[in-house]
Amino acid sequence: CNLQPKDAAKMPESAWKLLFYTLSWSYGIYLLFFTDYPFFYDPPSVFYDWKKGMDVPTDIAIAYLLQCSFYGHSIYATAYMDTWRKDSVVMLLHHVVTLTLIAFSYAFSRDCKGSCRGLPGGRRLCWGKLCWVSHLSQDPRGPLNPPCSLCPGRFWFRLYWFPLKVLYATCYSSLQLVPNIPFYFFFNALLLVLTLMNIYWFLYIVLFVAKVLMGQMQEVNDVREYDVEDSKKT
Repeated sequence: CNLQPKDAAKMPESAWKLLFYTLSWSYGIYLLFFTDYPFFYDPPSVFYDWKKGMDVPTDIAIAYLLQCSFYGHSIYATAYMDTWRKDSVVMLLHHVVTLTLIAFSYAFSRDCKGSCRGLPGGRRLCWGKLCWVSHLSQDPRGPLNPPCSLCPGRFWFRLYWFPLKVLYATCYSSLQLVPNIPFYFFFNALLLVLTLMNIYWFLYIVLFVAKVLMGQMQEVNDVREYDVEDSKKT
């Protein structure tokens, strides 16, 4: 692709994440909309007839396995393989929290967390990053890479559906349907931490879009990355 060395180093990371998020997001769509599971349209249904030690259906267990494998790998990749960014420490924490949630969710048969967690993927962000590093879109306002479209997409999945579907079911409905449900505060504390991280990253996107629209970016760059002088200090 005739990439600059710094862009060639970033390409595999974005391409790998785009591939995984596309596959996991597609499988999540299949589970939520093309099976008999009512989790998306009726999130509290995950707690109907809930009891400790319930069997996890095979198709959902596959989703758990894929997600656990990815986030287990991501902890290592973020620390030792990926480009170090201003939010890398937060990213590491995100992977640890997510892996903990998915593993404990499987252990206690809370299907909704595992299946709904896979829905808000980062496919659009990874596609945008690939466009930037490969220079498919030289114009930040061009059709291949409209940065403004990142904002509503990220907001809709991470800051609207995630609280509306997942947090509502786990924080409110769980207590109504299973009054003595175990580890209530543990699970919900981790989910709220994820929500705070989603807000944190959404602010990065807002900052990026604002800089592009105000003409403060001559070249589209990831606002999370250090500039040359900062990277030398780091």
